[in-house]
Amino acid sequence: MTTDPLTADGPGLADALGPDAAARFTAQLDRALAELGGPRITPAPLGLGDAFTRPAPEGADGATAVPVHLYGHQAVVGPPGGCARCLERRWQAVRSVALRDALELGGGTRAAGEWPYAHPFAARALAALITAARAPRPGAPAPGVFPDVRLLDLRTGRVRRYPLVPDPECPLCATPGEDTAAAAVPDPAPAPKHRPGVFRTRPVESYGIDVAAFANPLCGALGPSLVQDVSSTSTSATIGCFSMRSGEYLRETFWGGHTDSFARSAHVGVLEGLERYAGMRARSRTTSVTGSLERFGADAVDPRDVGLYSEAFHRANPRVRPFAPDREIAWVWGWSLRDRVPRLVPEILTYYHAPGLENRFVQESSNGCASGGSPAEAAYFGLMEVVERDAFLLTWYGRQPLPEIDPASSSRPATRAMVDRLAMYGYRARFFDTRITFPIPVVTAVAERFDGGPGRMCFGAGAGLDPEAALASALCEIATDAVNLPGRTERDETRLRAMAADFDLVTALHDHPLVYGIPEMGVHADFLLRGPRTGTATGTGTGTGTGTGTDRERRRTVAELEWPDAWGSPASDDVRTDLERCVSAVTAEGFDVVVVDQTMPEQRALGLHTVSVLVPGLLPIDFGWSRQRALGMPRMRTGLFAAGLRERPLEPGDLNPAPHPFP
Repeated sequence: MTTDPLTADGPGLADALGPDAAARFTAQLDRALAELGGPRITPAPLGLGDAFTRPAPEGADGATAVPVHLYGHQAVVGPPGGCARCLERRWQAVRSVALRDALELGGGTRAAGEWPYAHPFAARALAALITAARAPRPGAPAPGVFPDVRLLDLRTGRVRRYPLVPDPECPLCATPGEDTAAAAVPDPAPAPKHRPGVFRTRPVESYGIDVAAFANPLCGALGPSLVQDVSSTSTSATIGCFSMRSGEYLRETFWGGHTDSFARSAHVGVLEGLERYAGMRARSRTTSVTGSLERFGADAVDPRDVGLYSEAFHRANPRVRPFAPDREIAWVWGWSLRDRVPRLVPEILTYYHAPGLENRFVQESSNGCASGGSPAEAAYFGLMEVVERDAFLLTWYGRQPLPEIDPASSSRPATRAMVDRLAMYGYRARFFDTRITFPIPVVTAVAERFDGGPGRMCFGAGAGLDPEAALASALCEIATDAVNLPGRTERDETRLRAMAADFDLVTALHDHPLVYGIPEMGVHADFLLRGPRTGTATGTGTGTGTGTGTDRERRRTVAELEWPDAWGSPASDDVRTDLERCVSAVTAEGFDVVVVDQTMPEQRALGLHTVSVLVPGLLPIDFGWSRQRALGMPRMRTGLFAAGLRERPLEPGDLNPAPHPFP
């Protein structure tokens, strides 16, 4: 049997199976393949070396006639003519924490004993599978977007088939593009909507997403499984998770969908998972720009405008070096939608899991990252997210009362039905007009437990030119979270009560919404739920339209949030036109809108685009009480005053002393 350099560059089969078993099985497999007229191959072991760091053999291009891998009782065949290293990397990414730690932190693995499957039956079964993979039978299903691999269980003889998504960071077959100013220029093509009343160029179902390619236990690109949350009594939620190494620990990133059917939630969840995977680091481009802000000047986004941590944070975390204008940092190219020129963006502000903990003077999140069927569609939803969270933080930390919206005024039967369903589960759904600076509709939603018990309240938000869609988006968040919150609060009550007593213990993303399951935390939301609906404003807010006392006390209808264009329409028939209108509203207030393309090859194969949208000067959302950049930014002091909602800029004593509850 010949040696294949593409599969033999790491530890050998004898290391995995034992010398005797390896020699016996390879001889048996060679004879079985010869009898069937199959290709000559060399099986390679899985789980003996770190596929993420092993260098590529010189001159290798990744292609193998039929890659074959063995691990324990599993034999993996394929993809035919595909890249063996992609399979190895995807396989390793969905392994257990214990195995990944052993492979990636230098512990290593070894055979636990002689391999028990070195017998003729296993060799013949594997040979038949290899031969079939090389020459598919007539009438076999047409291949999908991604090639298939086959998994043979040597204990039972069972065969499963899984699609393999090529790894965009594979050292053998990946072809990342160069990050240049010219490449940052966006596609100017129109983006017509697939039907009136939506802001998508294509329906979710049209992307042909094979969920198994992204969630499977062999080589899932977004993790080993997608779980249907059957405990949810409000939405048909699905949950998935992938892990990425950050130093000595594996960081879990959750994704999922929350719609009215498990099938649709699975597709929406994959889109969200791909969006988060794309935003964590630059997988599809080779970044090469390094320098200081002093050097690049106006050609670059100033990190100080996006927000930095306090001096107290850096004293408590000396490993996190503060930003300085003369500090050399990595940059990526984005595009200014205001100035229509390329603009450099600090890499860590758009790729929030970029390698090198020492380089992260802030820890960004997925805020402003969005996907769509066109660059314009993705940028529209990214901008809506940035506007929504800025308005939410201004409201929360500024303790700004807001006009309440009457959900009974919604024209959508599904919205009214979901509000009734939440009431059946003990929660009152309340909605608030959160337009602060911009006329773009923004809605804050609160699910408030009627009896004030454990699982006291949870929050959500939505933004978009269609106020019905904005309200529905905010409602979806609270509908999914509220029904599970009492149980989660009771199970974790000791830890959550400790957080409620000491906010420094609020350190992770999920801590922020969960701590508001503690009943006593409700006092921090009294400004919104118990106070006057428009606060102490004396002028007319840019967004909220504060009027007479009588007007301030009544609940608004959903339709009152509409922002009609010059022709009286709330939206156009093209997402690009809607985006341009929203960008104009933001830039008219003195802000820039910068877009960075994050699209990965596997997304392009599906017709998807992902971008990161940055609006320097708006409030960024952070998780962890000590990391709240918003509290020290100029906009936190002046935003409500400039909107006519306060008589003066805010002082430190005016700010909400509790962490935000954003999920």
